[in-house]
Amino acid sequence: MTGGHWTLDDIPWDDFDPSKVDPELVKIVKAASMVEYNGADYATYLCNVFPDDAEFQAAATAWAKEEIQHGQALARWAKLADDSFDFDESFGRFREGYQIPLDASDSVRGSRSGELVARCIVEVGTSSYYASIGASTEEPVLKAVCRNIAADELRHYKLFYTHLRRYLEREKIGKWKRVAVALGRIGESEDDELAYAFYAANENQATPYDRKTYGRAYMKRAMACYREPQVKRAVAMIFKAAGLNPQGRTAELAARAAFGFIRWRGRRLAAA
Repeated sequence: MTGGHWTLDDIPWDDFDPSKVDPELVKIVKAASMVEYNGADYATYLCNVFPDDAEFQAAATAWAKEEIQHGQALARWAKLADDSFDFDESFGRFREGYQIPLDASDSVRGSRSGELVARCIVEVGTSSYYASIGASTEEPVLKAVCRNIAADELRHYKLFYTHLRRYLEREKIGKWKRVAVALGRIGESEDDELAYAFYAANENQATPYDRKTYGRAYMKRAMACYREPQVKRAVAMIFKAAGLNPQGRTAELAARAAFGFIRWRGRRLAAA
């Protein structure tokens, strides 16, 4: 480890076992590598939204560097699993087809507190996602990559939550507004970003992009990875970011409902 954080050299690349590679996981890892590598754009957006907060800007810049490293690690593993994968070419196609609003000066969430709630939700989702992929695979190198990334995303959640508490003292947005932002960001998990990343990573250029088709293709594989412990922890952290009791009966029921929905949706997508 360097400076308390892992590097690409810390991953046991020589332990790669091609006999334990799941081709369906390879497809979503390729897509994830591009979304993570795009972290610099999100840092630009966040610095635009927080132009007078040097402390947060420094944190966002450091966060983006770690996100980029996540993309590099995932892309390197995907190349081991499929030597035909050309990350640079695929990432170029992804950037052509999907971009976030870099010219925004105000948060699309309506407030800085809302923006930080949304960032917390993203980090919750990615931490549980990579923990789930790590639990789903028997390939040792992917397990190591996902373990490191999931731990980073959990730490990123704590980072954004710390800044959220600071901004809530100023803006005092209500609990229900926080809930609305959280639910809205969860709903965006099926927007163009992941669908287009899956398309750019796995489809040839001659095939036209269709959001519904590639969104379903991505979600079918992603939902198959989730296990109940990861979903339960994610729901508790979402409740915390939204200002609700993460340990109460409501959170427990919500976790059961969320896992039930994921299993149901996954079965429907698989059948389709």
